[in-house]
Amino acid sequence: MPSISEQKATQRSTKVILLGLTALCLAGVITWAGYVQFFTDDLENLPTKICDGSVDRDLATKVLPPARSADEGFKRQNSGDDLTFYCHVDTSNDSSLWSEAKVQPLSKADWLESLQGSSGRDRIIRTSVDGIEAVAKLDTEHAAVYVSCSPPGVPSYNTPEDYAVTTRVEANGDLNMTGTALRQTLTDFAYQVTKHTYELADCKGSRDFPKELPRYEAE
Repeated sequence: MPSISEQKATQRSTKVILLGLTALCLAGVITWAGYVQFFTDDLENLPTKICDGSVDRDLATKVLPPARSADEGFKRQNSGDDLTFYCHVDTSNDSSLWSEAKVQPLSKADWLESLQGSSGRDRIIRTSVDGIEAVAKLDTEHAAVYVSCSPPGVPSYNTPEDYAVTTRVEANGDLNMTGTALRQTLTDFAYQVTKHTYELADCKGSRDFPKELPRYEAE
């Protein structure tokens, strides 16, 4: 049977081991926190306004998780009734946002039909204000916005509804959000790209864009 002194020595050794393990755990936590803080915050280092100054960076940081590196960019092709505007945010962990806005001859009815698929069974939610329509798909990370636009060069006998700026946004990879919150943020992203593209296309007439679209109802 161990003596009292041996028991005390064993207890001291156990305490030392436990203290050492605790210190290692704390060191690991601190190291990981430092890594996250200093090496995975590149989204926060993007410009406050991304994609040619069209979109609030905060919309991207809400959706995309921290990453070691991130970049954003845009591309403009053609002009007027043939304008296309692309916007992307990519991260080193393969999470990304991608959008395409274009001016095209397309009615709102045909646009909605295209989003519901050939069978008309794709589940969507909608919101609208002052002729601006927004849609988000329930089964994918996809949102879209439609606004009528009559670009320069379009014959006057074409009604404004014959042409529109249509924007779609997709999110890929691991994301910070799901459900209604994700769909709302993607729609807000698409809406800001839409407003920018509307200006780039120099659409005829004046239009007041509200600060934001009506919110989707929770599912």
